[in-house]
Amino acid sequence: MLNAIELILICLVAQAAVTDLALRKIPNVLILSGLLLALMLHMLGGQHWAPLTYWLAGSLAGFFLFLPLYLLRGMAAGDVKLMAMVGAFVGPLAALHVAALATLIGGAMALVMLLFSGRWRDGWRNLSTICRPLLWRCLGIPLQAVPLEPGASVGGIPYGLAIALATMVVVALAHR
Repeated sequence: MLNAIELILICLVAQAAVTDLALRKIPNVLILSGLLLALMLHMLGGQHWAPLTYWLAGSLAGFFLFLPLYLLRGMAAGDVKLMAMVGAFVGPLAALHVAALATLIGGAMALVMLLFSGRWRDGWRNLSTICRPLLWRCLGIPLQAVPLEPGASVGGIPYGLAIALATMVVVALAHR
Protein backbone atom coordinates (compact mmCIF):
# COMPACT_ATOMS: atom_id res chain seq x y z
CA MET A 1 0.00 0.00 0.00
CA LEU A 2 1.27 3.47 -0.87
CA ASN A 3 2.23 5.84 1.91
CA ALA A 4 1.37 9.56 1.90
CA ILE A 5 4.66 10.62 0.34
CA GLU A 6 4.29 8.20 -2.57
CA LEU A 7 0.63 9.02 -3.13
CA ILE A 8 1.30 12.76 -3.26
CA LEU A 9 4.30 12.19 -5.54
CA ILE A 10 2.21 10.17 -7.98
CA CYS A 11 -0.48 12.87 -8.03
CA LEU A 12 2.14 15.58 -8.68
CA VAL A 13 3.93 13.74 -11.48
CA ALA A 14 0.59 12.83 -13.08
CA GLN A 15 -0.37 16.50 -13.06
CA ALA A 16 3.03 17.42 -14.52
CA ALA A 17 2.60 14.82 -17.28
CA VAL A 18 -0.88 16.07 -18.19
CA THR A 19 0.29 19.68 -18.21
CA ASP A 20 3.35 18.82 -20.27
CA LEU A 21 1.22 16.96 -22.81
CA ALA A 22 -1.35 19.76 -23.04
CA LEU A 23 0.81 22.88 -22.82
CA ARG A 24 4.35 21.54 -23.38
CA LYS A 25 5.30 23.22 -20.12
CA ILE A 26 5.63 22.16 -16.48
CA PRO A 27 4.57 24.98 -14.14
CA ASN A 28 7.07 26.22 -11.58
CA VAL A 29 4.31 26.42 -8.96
CA LEU A 30 3.81 22.66 -9.28
CA ILE A 31 7.53 22.03 -8.82
CA LEU A 32 7.91 24.42 -5.89
CA SER A 33 4.83 23.10 -4.09
CA GLY A 34 6.10 19.56 -4.62
CA LEU A 35 9.50 20.42 -3.18
CA LEU A 36 7.91 22.03 -0.13
CA LEU A 37 5.47 19.15 0.36
CA ALA A 38 8.31 16.65 0.18
CA LEU A 39 10.28 18.59 2.76
CA MET A 40 7.32 18.86 5.13
CA LEU A 41 6.41 15.19 4.79
CA HIS A 42 10.00 14.09 5.35
CA MET A 43 10.28 16.34 8.41
CA LEU A 44 7.06 14.92 9.86
CA GLY A 45 8.14 11.34 9.35
CA GLY A 46 11.79 11.36 10.31
CA GLN A 47 14.26 11.97 13.08
CA HIS A 48 16.00 15.31 13.43
CA TRP A 49 18.15 16.19 10.38
CA ALA A 50 18.00 12.86 8.57
CA PRO A 51 14.91 13.80 6.49
CA LEU A 52 16.41 17.14 5.52
CA THR A 53 19.59 15.54 4.21
CA TYR A 54 17.57 12.82 2.42
CA TRP A 55 15.38 15.52 0.81
CA LEU A 56 18.38 17.66 -0.16
CA ALA A 57 20.46 14.76 -1.50
CA GLY A 58 17.51 13.48 -3.52
CA SER A 59 16.65 16.84 -5.04
CA LEU A 60 20.28 17.57 -5.91
CA ALA A 61 20.72 14.12 -7.43
CA GLY A 62 17.58 14.53 -9.52
CA PHE A 63 18.62 18.01 -10.62
CA PHE A 64 22.18 17.14 -11.58
CA LEU A 65 21.24 13.91 -13.36
CA PHE A 66 19.34 15.83 -16.05
CA LEU A 67 21.23 19.15 -15.96
CA PRO A 68 23.72 18.06 -18.68
CA LEU A 69 20.84 17.31 -21.04
CA TYR A 70 19.45 20.78 -20.42
CA LEU A 71 22.85 22.39 -21.01
CA LEU A 72 23.13 20.50 -24.32
CA ARG A 73 19.66 21.80 -25.25
CA GLY A 74 18.26 18.28 -25.30
CA MET A 75 15.75 18.88 -22.53
CA ALA A 76 13.69 21.75 -21.16
CA ALA A 77 14.31 23.32 -17.76
CA GLY A 78 10.93 22.19 -16.45
CA ASP A 79 11.92 18.56 -16.96
CA VAL A 80 15.12 19.07 -14.97
CA LYS A 81 13.20 20.76 -12.15
CA LEU A 82 10.58 18.00 -12.19
CA MET A 83 13.31 15.41 -11.77
CA ALA A 84 14.68 17.42 -8.82
CA MET A 85 11.21 17.36 -7.25
CA VAL A 86 10.93 13.60 -7.77
CA GLY A 87 14.35 13.17 -6.16
CA ALA A 88 13.22 15.22 -3.17
CA PHE A 89 10.44 12.70 -2.58
CA VAL A 90 12.25 9.43 -3.28
CA GLY A 91 15.86 10.13 -2.31
CA PRO A 92 19.10 9.96 -4.30
CA LEU A 93 19.24 6.24 -5.12
CA ALA A 94 15.65 6.02 -6.31
CA ALA A 95 16.17 9.29 -8.23
CA LEU A 96 18.93 7.53 -10.13
CA HIS A 97 16.57 4.66 -10.93
CA VAL A 98 13.82 7.05 -12.04
CA ALA A 99 16.24 9.00 -14.24
CA ALA A 100 17.59 5.85 -15.89
CA LEU A 101 14.10 4.51 -16.57
CA ALA A 102 12.86 7.93 -17.74
CA THR A 103 15.76 8.05 -20.20
CA LEU A 104 14.75 4.68 -21.64
CA ILE A 105 11.07 5.65 -21.81
CA GLY A 106 11.92 9.05 -23.32
CA GLY A 107 14.11 7.42 -25.96
CA ALA A 108 11.32 5.03 -26.91
CA MET A 109 8.86 7.95 -27.05
CA ALA A 110 11.25 9.87 -29.30
CA LEU A 111 11.61 6.96 -31.70
CA VAL A 112 7.85 6.44 -31.87
CA MET A 113 7.28 10.16 -32.45
CA LEU A 114 9.91 10.21 -35.21
CA LEU A 115 8.36 7.24 -36.94
CA PHE A 116 4.80 8.55 -36.75
CA SER A 117 5.70 12.08 -37.80
CA GLY A 118 7.63 10.81 -40.82
CA ARG A 119 10.69 12.87 -39.88
CA TRP A 120 13.00 9.97 -39.09
CA ARG A 121 15.28 10.89 -42.02
CA ASP A 122 15.66 14.41 -40.66
CA GLY A 123 16.41 12.97 -37.23
CA TRP A 124 19.05 10.63 -38.68
CA ARG A 125 20.61 13.54 -40.61
CA ASN A 126 20.74 15.65 -37.43
CA LEU A 127 22.30 12.80 -35.48
CA SER A 128 24.96 12.24 -38.11
CA THR A 129 25.66 15.99 -38.28
CA ILE A 130 26.21 16.09 -34.53
CA CYS A 131 28.21 12.84 -34.28
CA ARG A 132 30.43 13.16 -37.35
CA PRO A 133 32.87 15.64 -35.74
CA LEU A 134 33.04 13.45 -32.63
CA LEU A 135 33.90 10.43 -34.73
CA TRP A 136 36.61 12.29 -36.66
CA ARG A 137 37.98 13.64 -33.38
CA CYS A 138 38.17 10.09 -31.96
CA LEU A 139 40.21 9.13 -35.03
CA GLY A 140 42.66 11.92 -34.20
CA ILE A 141 41.53 14.52 -36.73
CA PRO A 142 41.09 17.89 -35.01
CA LEU A 143 37.78 19.38 -36.16
CA GLN A 144 35.34 21.91 -34.83
CA ALA A 145 31.84 20.82 -33.84
CA VAL A 146 29.21 21.65 -36.44
CA PRO A 147 26.12 23.19 -34.87
CA LEU A 148 22.69 22.44 -36.28
CA GLU A 149 20.97 25.21 -38.15
CA PRO A 150 18.16 26.98 -36.28
CA GLY A 151 14.91 25.14 -36.87
CA ALA A 152 16.66 21.84 -37.69
CA SER A 153 15.08 20.11 -34.71
CA VAL A 154 12.66 17.36 -35.58
CA GLY A 155 10.52 18.21 -32.56
CA GLY A 156 10.54 17.93 -28.83
CA ILE A 157 9.00 15.27 -26.67
CA PRO A 158 6.92 15.80 -23.54
CA TYR A 159 9.57 14.42 -21.21
CA GLY A 160 7.37 15.09 -18.19
CA LEU A 161 5.35 12.05 -19.28
CA ALA A 162 8.47 9.87 -19.34
CA ILE A 163 9.49 11.07 -15.87
CA ALA A 164 5.97 10.46 -14.55
CA LEU A 165 5.81 6.94 -15.96
CA ALA A 166 9.27 6.11 -14.65
CA THR A 167 8.37 7.46 -11.20
CA MET A 168 5.22 5.36 -11.07
CA VAL A 169 7.10 2.22 -12.09
CA VAL A 170 9.89 2.76 -9.51
CA VAL A 171 7.35 3.44 -6.74
CA ALA A 172 5.33 0.36 -7.73
CA LEU A 173 8.42 -1.84 -7.84
CA ALA A 174 9.41 -0.67 -4.35
CA HIS A 175 6.24 -2.36 -3.04
CA ARG A 176 6.79 -5.61 -4.85
